Amino acid sequence: MNGVHDIGGMDGFGPVLPEANEPVFHEPWERRVFGMRLVGGGLPPTPLDAMRHRGERLDPLKYLSSSYYERWLAGLESALIETATLSRDEIEARIQQFAAEPDRPMPRREDPAFAEQVAAVFRAGRPAERKVRSKPRFAAGDRIVTRNLNPQGHTRLPRYARSKHGVVVAHHGAHVFPDTNAHGLGENPQHLYTVRIAARELWGSHAESNESVCIDLWESYLDQDKTGVKSTGNQRGRAAKKITAQMPLSRAKATAHPAVSKRTRETPRPAIPAASPAQGRGKSIAQMKRAKAGGRSGTARPTPSGRTTRKSR
Repeated sequence: MNGVHDIGGMDGFGPVLPEANEPVFHEPWERRVFGMRLVGGGLPPTPLDAMRHRGERLDPLKYLSSSYYERWLAGLESALIETATLSRDEIEARIQQFAAEPDRPMPRREDPAFAEQVAAVFRAGRPAERKVRSKPRFAAGDRIVTRNLNPQGHTRLPRYARSKHGVVVAHHGAHVFPDTNAHGLGENPQHLYTVRIAARELWGSHAESNESVCIDLWESYLDQDKTGVKSTGNQRGRAAKKITAQMPLSRAKATAHPAVSKRTRETPRPAIPAASPAQGRGKSIAQMKRAKAGGRSGTARPTPSGRTTRKSR
């Protein structure tokens, strides 16, 4: 969806300042939020795409003013309220209770079987790859253009990468489609590709000329780049003409024209004009045969072509 979370390519947020030797967790509570999120926090099983969409729906001011794990915590609170697991009043009451009694021990649940179940899930992972019958529309090297989508719900196509020309560099098989899975509309797996888009295509002529960005994109985000296909076709045509020009003349002719039979290659026989009805009127059959044979009477003599003709008396 279009929201404040989708800030790729936007200006005004200041430089990115990586923290040297940054720890995994800056505060103990961040470790606890991480664990709550992974075990579900008492919520029904939720797809990762749905969790991401909860973060996207945070109030813009809260989103921008929160740290990474504060957004995780806010998304978890929203899920507890949306599923009626807890009410907002219950959450606020517990917050006030711990604020008033900082030394109050935190609730703790001992459940070794559940802990082992969670550990098994981490070891096995949750692969999103699926098998589909449809064949991929694209292959490595194909030129594509990303679609200009503006969905109301979750999507993995960022705004800065929409309506951009790129090249497919890898095909990863079919994967769960986040745009529907985030909303409980089914996995609807699609083919997934890595697409390389030049930096200048994304950011304009002031960007570095030798840099690019690779993004994993689902098939329904992509269209064939007809401009690229046309250019490729012209290049193939020029290459074919070049190959033909380098062939020997006889081979080039054989390539350019279909083969003909031996009889067709022989010298064509001259056409014999048909006799008109007036020419045959009043003559006997024998006279017509003699005229056709070469004359009434005479001696035969050879001709340069090897045929014989009769010399009339």
